[in-house]
Amino acid sequence: MQLPVQSQSTMYAEPWEAGAGPDDLVALARAADRAGFYYVATCDHVAIPRRLASAMSTVWYDPVATLAFLAAATERVRLLSHVAVVGLRHPLLSAKQYATLDHLSAGRLILGVGAGHVREEFEVLGVDFERRGPVLDESIDALRAALGPEEFPEHHGKLYDFEGLGQLPRPAQERVPVWVGGSSPAAVRRAALKGDGWLPQGDPRDRLPAQIARIRRLRQEAGIKGPYTVGAIVEPLYVGTPAWDVGRRTLTGTPDALAESLRAYRAMGVDQIQVRFRSRGRSELVDQITAFGAEVAPRLD
Repeated sequence: MQLPVQSQSTMYAEPWEAGAGPDDLVALARAADRAGFYYVATCDHVAIPRRLASAMSTVWYDPVATLAFLAAATERVRLLSHVAVVGLRHPLLSAKQYATLDHLSAGRLILGVGAGHVREEFEVLGVDFERRGPVLDESIDALRAALGPEEFPEHHGKLYDFEGLGQLPRPAQERVPVWVGGSSPAAVRRAALKGDGWLPQGDPRDRLPAQIARIRRLRQEAGIKGPYTVGAIVEPLYVGTPAWDVGRRTLTGTPDALAESLRAYRAMGVDQIQVRFRSRGRSELVDQITAFGAEVAPRLD
């Protein structure tokens, strides 16, 4: 699940999150850890321009700092950047941060990357917004090298060129999984050809099968083999019968009913689903996470 509090766009934030803070984040991450969730995720924005602040808010915790903070408070759950706009930073800087995070968390990092969409962030940091796709393409290649096993990684490209510069500690994982986010044709192609997994940007159920088929076709045509993780962001959930208005798009009901609905994603070829629960406060959200882990997740197998 993508954690609340750490990003507060009006598209999904609950009212109670405005007054929440670090203690709430820790409690929710620990609840997900205990409930058997595969990962907790955080977003990435450096700065939000005034023209977007009313919709996006300016609350966007730094992903590396937040995931490192939560790594120390959890034991098993993996740590996903969903997504890191890695094109805003030099690959060696990103590699230093995320390699350290993976090392300190005993190999729990999943590096989710995306192209970004806020022009002003790119402009103020001196990065070409119009070429953010090619920038991301090469950033992924450079990060593959910089997050590999070599103490002195090497990459020679059009934008980045480095060798003979050592970075320790290395990641604890032999290969850090890189999941690519986005649902545009270019993003899906990038996810297929450069990623170990795909993080769609809110594709509805009826659009997912065609997107997944395209990823498989692109990988087959390119001769790419190996494990690959297809994700999906599911509808908002509420386990049980809510006593308040959770919105017409929210899936509610018994664990059996929710599991039956969610199993449709597996039939499409989805490997992992990202869930979000409606809630009026931290305690209700902890209860929802716990109920889902105990009563719904076992029925998904």
